[in-house]
Amino acid sequence: MSTSSQHRPIRSVLVANRGEIARRVFATCRRRGISTVAVFSDADAGSPHVAEADAAVRLPGESPSDTYLRGDLVIAAAQRAGADAIHPGYGFLSETADFAEQVTAAGLTWIGPDPEAIRVMGDKIESKQRMADAGVPVLGRLDPDEVDEEHLPVLVKAAAGGGGRGMRIVRTLGEVADAVASASREAASAFGDPTVFVERYLEAGHHVEVQVMADAHGTVWALGERECSLQRRHQKVIEEAPSPLVERVGPQMRDRLLAAGRDAAAAVGYRGAGTVEFLALPDGSFFFLEMNTRLQVEHPVTEQVTGTDLVGLQIEVAEGRAIAAEPPAVRGWSIEARLYAEDPDDDWRPQTGTVATLDVPGVVSGFELVPEHGIRLDSGVTAGSVVGTHYDAMLAKVISFAPTREEAARELGASLGRSRIHGVTTNRDLLAASLTHPEYLEGTADTGFYARHEPATLTRGRALPADLAALVAAVADGARQVSRRPVLGAVASGYRNVPSIFQRRTFRAGEEEVVVGHRVGRDGLELEAPVTGHEDVALVEAHPEHVVLDLGGVRRSFDVAWLPGDEEAVAVDSPLGSRALRLEPRYVDPTAVAPAGALVAPMPGTIVHVAAEEGATVDAGQVLLTLEAMKMEHSVTAPVAGTVASVAVSVGQQVAQDTTLAIVDDGGSAATDDESEAR
Repeated sequence: MSTSSQHRPIRSVLVANRGEIARRVFATCRRRGISTVAVFSDADAGSPHVAEADAAVRLPGESPSDTYLRGDLVIAAAQRAGADAIHPGYGFLSETADFAEQVTAAGLTWIGPDPEAIRVMGDKIESKQRMADAGVPVLGRLDPDEVDEEHLPVLVKAAAGGGGRGMRIVRTLGEVADAVASASREAASAFGDPTVFVERYLEAGHHVEVQVMADAHGTVWALGERECSLQRRHQKVIEEAPSPLVERVGPQMRDRLLAAGRDAAAAVGYRGAGTVEFLALPDGSFFFLEMNTRLQVEHPVTEQVTGTDLVGLQIEVAEGRAIAAEPPAVRGWSIEARLYAEDPDDDWRPQTGTVATLDVPGVVSGFELVPEHGIRLDSGVTAGSVVGTHYDAMLAKVISFAPTREEAARELGASLGRSRIHGVTTNRDLLAASLTHPEYLEGTADTGFYARHEPATLTRGRALPADLAALVAAVADGARQVSRRPVLGAVASGYRNVPSIFQRRTFRAGEEEVVVGHRVGRDGLELEAPVTGHEDVALVEAHPEHVVLDLGGVRRSFDVAWLPGDEEAVAVDSPLGSRALRLEPRYVDPTAVAPAGALVAPMPGTIVHVAAEEGATVDAGQVLLTLEAMKMEHSVTAPVAGTVASVAVSVGQQVAQDTTLAIVDDGGSAATDDESEAR
């Protein structure tokens, strides 16, 4: 892909990042015989990227501000480990011009664009003016103090940010001031710069972007386009190349789009890999949004359809090599789904925990090109990885490559649907459902897709029915108890050849409680109550980790996983769907139950705003506190209308998940002791 000129060979690369992108860069370095250096916070000491590097340097602390955002510590780590180049990955310091300058001033090679290009394109206000001067279409900027009804809806955006952070949609004039303040606060936390701006918000646009690669010799490539329209909270969920919108509109739109991408890069003397993002409309018109002066999360889909190693090209350009005169041609179709530890049904809340299992079927490569057909997995975690609150909630990227879009979507959806992911709640079912939705398959889905289609509606019927999953888990638990008995031939109650009482086990599936009554005797499996949709159920095999049932004459196999370190947590997987369950204890400690009207922390995090005051009257659903976790702000609302009885936290306080933050008294009278006993 490149031709040689005078260059500075890179021998050792430190990746100033963590997780999936660090592992991705290391994979290319290994193939090229370049040694690797990792940096890690205390929270990441056991992370896969640390173990895979040739050397690793600790950055003391856990929060990004103390570790991955400390450019001085990162540079010192590179010097201590003998690295001669730094790759920033994405996020953290990747788009910080001052850091790029400090790297080169330290005598190290910066694997990224020139600092001035980062500085110009990192300022969303200045970059839009620069693009307008270069003839690239842009949306006009609005003064927050001058927004009126005719401008609505508008979008508040962080001037120095990206990834959906510091961004708010505003639909009424009364919301403008609060949205600006909230976005500014989040931008300051995520990017160190509170500056925000406002522009017109287009409700039904398509997010289309152009991957560029430029060398120091004047050559600028536009390596096709990607579409990333399926987004939640302005963060991409599913990306693909090429763009279905551009395919539908025709080659003239593609020519104009790629030309605009090249013009944008040339306008700032760009060097290296970058992405020029546009908001496009169904008529083929498009407007510049921003330029990301780094490698994008979704870069694998471009790698797949062009057959290129973008990280390898970044290294070659940083060494001073010239790329070829023309970019490679686009072939086939590639789709990427971002697997997040989050609950889409609970306002996309990030989840924490330990990944017990991450098994994606059909994977033919990891962190490198799929040669012809199949699934690629770029993951930042493995079994045993801990998902905390300090960093982004993305676990992995699952990428398909196939000759056609239909094949790529079908294969990716099937792979996700059959994946075994245990220990943390994820968006796996939503991803699989989205890939089979008619709007997506037709290529008409835009950025409003998840506003029109609630996650719970999209995933309805995809999970294994809770009562069927509970039956499987109960049968497997019976087999597990038998296997633990020390006396040969001993059997657990309920697994005998004479009639016995029904064995009842209680499981919790999310908020749902499921009671299973079953017994196994001379006549096989008997159920105390029928299983939804399956009146005729027979037991074929029962093992602690595998159960086979005959459901109405059709045999179905179920895999059962008892999660390590938590014997009450169990996951059931099958071609019918998956379900996570918890075996409920027979007795519950009353002190573990939150009081009525309590606002509890949905996840561990830091309190950044408290709107609740003791004695204040509030409405149900009113935002009373704001919690920051995983670099995003999360609202905690009043569960009932009433009076704030107490506030237990303050701004800056760290809280654990399920901590009671405040209590709202709904005015109901408490039951007397006699009444309680009568119940």
